[in-house]
Amino acid sequence: MSPPSSALRGRVVVAAVAVGAFAAAAAGQTLQGGEKQQQTPDVQPLADSSNASAAIGIGGDSSSAAAPSFLTVAKPAVDTSGGPLEAQKIAASDRIVKARAAKLAAEIAERNRPKFVRPADGSLTSMFGARWGTTHYGIDIANSFGTPIVAAADGVVIEAGSASGFGLWVRIQHSDGTVTVYGHMDSYSVYEGQEVKAGEQIALMGNRGYSTGTHLHFEVWAAEDGLKLDPLGWLAEHGVSY
Repeated sequence: MSPPSSALRGRVVVAAVAVGAFAAAAAGQTLQGGEKQQQTPDVQPLADSSNASAAIGIGGDSSSAAAPSFLTVAKPAVDTSGGPLEAQKIAASDRIVKARAAKLAAEIAERNRPKFVRPADGSLTSMFGARWGTTHYGIDIANSFGTPIVAAADGVVIEAGSASGFGLWVRIQHSDGTVTVYGHMDSYSVYEGQEVKAGEQIALMGNRGYSTGTHLHFEVWAAEDGLKLDPLGWLAEHGVSY
């Protein structure tokens, strides 16, 4: 057999080269496709690296990174004085109990206090009735200068000041209309319209007016007609004696 001609050999070489080039191109495309598939991640990446840093709380630009959040834990409730609420409740209850006890004690004291007393301590030096050719309308109780003079019973002061013959006097009207009179005192410490209780100080013993010595002149005027009563008898009716 005679060898192929040069023209035929050339066509065969060209065809072989073409086949090889085609195969090489196909192989290259296959490799590129594989690389792209390997580079494609299962999740979408963040477009901005700083946002990615902020998302995990580290790194990134401090001006754009989100600040970490903190949960606020509520404190136990306390009262304004600094003690726990339970202590506050106990203190409030204690105050109520004490207030009730004080009120009860005051009611008992008011109920038990004397409602009639001696107008002054001292010695009787003159009685009610005839004296020196006239009538003495009260009793005289002598003691040292400045001895306290007190209201003989609960009442309202209807007059306090100067009075002829008495120097200074105080008159007190009581709930039944009876009026008690206190004279010759050195000074007084009450005013008209003031409410006083039995035993409350109203003046100090003195020697003002028509007087022969330091003493209290004490009178009692009846409610109905203002007649002068024997003070010793009136005091005795209310359990008070000298």
